[in-house]
Amino acid sequence: MPPVEKDSVKTELKSRIQQLIDSNQVMVFSKSYCPYCIKVKDLFKELKVDCNVVELDLIENGTNYQEMLLEMTGQRTVPNVFINKTHLGGCDKTMQAHKDGSLQQLLSAESETYDYDLIVIGGGSGGLACSKEAASLGKKVMVLDYVVPTPKGTTWGLGGTCVNVGCIPKKLMHQTALLATALRDARKFGWEFDEAVKHNWETMRSGVNDYIGSLNWGYRVALRDKNVNYVNSYAEFVDPHKIKATNKRGKETFHTAAKFVLATGERPRYLGIPGDKEHCITSDDLFYLPYCPGKTLVIGASYVSLECGGFLAGLGLDVTVMVRSILLRGFDQDMANRAGEHMEEHGVKFLRKYVPVKIEELEAGTPGRLKVTAKSTETDEVIEGEYNTVLIAVGRDACTDKIGLDKAGVKVNPKNGKIPVNDEEQTNVPHIYAIGDILEGKWELTPVAIQAGKLLARRLFAGSTLKCDYVNVPTTVFTPLEYGSCGLAEEKAIELYGQDNLETYHSLFWPLEFTVPGRDNNRCYAKIICNKLDNERVIGFHYLGPNAGEVTQGFGTAMKCGVTKDQLDVTIGIHPTCAEIFTTMEVTKSSGGDITQAGC
Repeated sequence: MPPVEKDSVKTELKSRIQQLIDSNQVMVFSKSYCPYCIKVKDLFKELKVDCNVVELDLIENGTNYQEMLLEMTGQRTVPNVFINKTHLGGCDKTMQAHKDGSLQQLLSAESETYDYDLIVIGGGSGGLACSKEAASLGKKVMVLDYVVPTPKGTTWGLGGTCVNVGCIPKKLMHQTALLATALRDARKFGWEFDEAVKHNWETMRSGVNDYIGSLNWGYRVALRDKNVNYVNSYAEFVDPHKIKATNKRGKETFHTAAKFVLATGERPRYLGIPGDKEHCITSDDLFYLPYCPGKTLVIGASYVSLECGGFLAGLGLDVTVMVRSILLRGFDQDMANRAGEHMEEHGVKFLRKYVPVKIEELEAGTPGRLKVTAKSTETDEVIEGEYNTVLIAVGRDACTDKIGLDKAGVKVNPKNGKIPVNDEEQTNVPHIYAIGDILEGKWELTPVAIQAGKLLARRLFAGSTLKCDYVNVPTTVFTPLEYGSCGLAEEKAIELYGQDNLETYHSLFWPLEFTVPGRDNNRCYAKIICNKLDNERVIGFHYLGPNAGEVTQGFGTAMKCGVTKDQLDVTIGIHPTCAEIFTTMEVTKSSGGDITQAGC
């Protein structure tokens, strides 16, 4: 058979080199120690001409670059100089061109010029990472970010969902709820204090918002320090290389760029029923709510729903979660149900197999009173309930429908607004890329967007070949009993490999910290899914217990390295910890053996 894989690698490398040549007025392939290369770079510096330089001796596959350049140009040596997509040659030819004036003619040759090398639309985690990386590589970069207010009027600063209305405030309010549990545990450990312990919502919200404000300011300073032009305006394409930017006063400006990165993220989805936008809130509002929400109905079974419902209950509020079908769709269902059961045991009520059909205001206030009418998904039964606050958390929609992608020619999945890209985050329009939550079939996680953004900038402007790896991404759901995972859900593993080719090891455990207070005995749970056809390599890691993010992060690295069950078995655990359970698991699901733990 022909060497398909080798040919594919060569084609990809040639395409990358051509992209560098096409994207830069002056492109120099050099070696950092070569005196002839230094002479050419000094010439362009003297002429005050920006040139993009790839030092072949400093990149991993520099030899392959040089071989491909030989194939493309017939020139074996460095420097290898290109001016406005035209191959000039090496040091001697560049110096001669400077002497006879042809270099200046090449430099001033007609070529399309743009305001910016790169415009990034969206100032969230991924957009900021990409823009700062591109600017650090000497490119002229603009970032546009504009927060469309929620129906309740909530808005926020630079930084995107994670910082303002996602990971950061969520984790801080989750921590607030954990402290309530710690206070109850403290008495069992001998701490004596006044029974009159209460929570002040305004104090918590103020502290969280102040911290977020400091992050917003820090991002603006970082962009300024990197010479990235930040514009607080709403961006829309008017043609493939041009955008219209509209600020909050309605003033319009127009900007062009050679390349674009779409990083617009997602916003919460509403229900499309009477009263949803008028009377309900979403996670975009909750973290800035100026008053305690009181008795709360959380609609949805997403991770946002369970996390918010969990910490609100942890603050002592009356919380009900209305679920249409299953918890945590896309996650391991065994783990999802265990997390839900723990919430139920600790006071969160679940209304299963119901969907809301109408929200009505009974009394205005902060909070007021709302009546929710819901219908069973299995029968014709209709129920009603009264709540102070209704929080909708049924999923999120990609912010791609109102940024003029049709005028740029970018293809979008009409069903969900997601953007299909290749393995380099490139859309069907070669100079337009996309990263983060708006990608079709990719993880909707902040660290993924950051990694993708940085690596994209390096590929576009520094000759890098490293791509974002979307496989075995660790993540954690911050339910009251936290759930961390990496790799495949058990259902997905069975679908891909077949039940007979898998071995699942599992165990309950009781964290030492829980023993003295006498709570949650054998409610924490761990399991690994192993591929018997590949030396029992771990293809699914799942942990339900305290500090799940910290535990899962470490094992995420192990899974990247291809950890096997045998390697876990020969690893000596740290005692007494929760994570050590993964070094001692012996019982398989198929055996049906007892997995309860007693003592240490």
